[in-house]
Amino acid sequence: LICEAYDLMKSLGMSQKEMADTFTEWNKGELDSFLIEITSSILNYKDKDGYLLERIRDTAGQKGTGKWTAIAALQYGVPVTLIGEAVFSRCLSALKDERVRASKIIHGPEGKPTVQNKAEFLNHIKNALYCAKIVSYAQGFMLMREAAKENGWHLNYGGIALMWRGGCIIRSVFLGNIKEAFTRNPQLSNLLLDDFFKTAITKNQHSWRQVVSNATLWGIPVPTMSAALSFFDGYRAERLPANLLQAQRDFFGAHTYELLGQEGKFV
Repeated sequence: LICEAYDLMKSLGMSQKEMADTFTEWNKGELDSFLIEITSSILNYKDKDGYLLERIRDTAGQKGTGKWTAIAALQYGVPVTLIGEAVFSRCLSALKDERVRASKIIHGPEGKPTVQNKAEFLNHIKNALYCAKIVSYAQGFMLMREAAKENGWHLNYGGIALMWRGGCIIRSVFLGNIKEAFTRNPQLSNLLLDDFFKTAITKNQHSWRQVVSNATLWGIPVPTMSAALSFFDGYRAERLPANLLQAQRDFFGAHTYELLGQEGKFV
């Protein structure tokens, strides 16, 4: 998510100093976290040849934690879409030579990204990052809850949030809000249903949609922000087009289906 925000800033022509200052400012509010803090430091870092970041090869490695989480999500049937997209983005980054060749052959939208008010759009990026971060944690806690159900675990979700805040790379002020949500309702099925997080997304989702739609029109990949938004819209939908999917499954494979109002009875 932070890398996508950085990429959008670069596309608007911001200097590393401007980007570093922006992340420093963001770290004073609801995005206050270890990762935002170090992003500012990385952007500011210079060696004898100048700023280092733009000289680092854009291929990201991985130790396996994201992959394990994505595999667990599939095993438990939980839509942890944001982490999945983050893992696939690393895989795509590893195709550096192929991407270089493709960049000379396949072309996207013409023209450079432009906005009428850069300060306003930067605020949109900040809000989009915040909303997507909420979804990321919501999905993560969904996975833990399902794993606990399957394995007979009794997890203290608020305590887990405090443990993370105490010392790991995802430590942030935000985790305190999660602890408070589970204190209010220990049986909370999804963070998106908590009043604090529901209000936060309601307030900021316009920014989120502005960022994802503009990035798409500009041809700038934002896989995790867009995956988070798609999950949010799917989660809040009373009906999804899965009825057609199930009808197709029955048509080609006789998988049967349930009728509305007759749940549990397969035809």
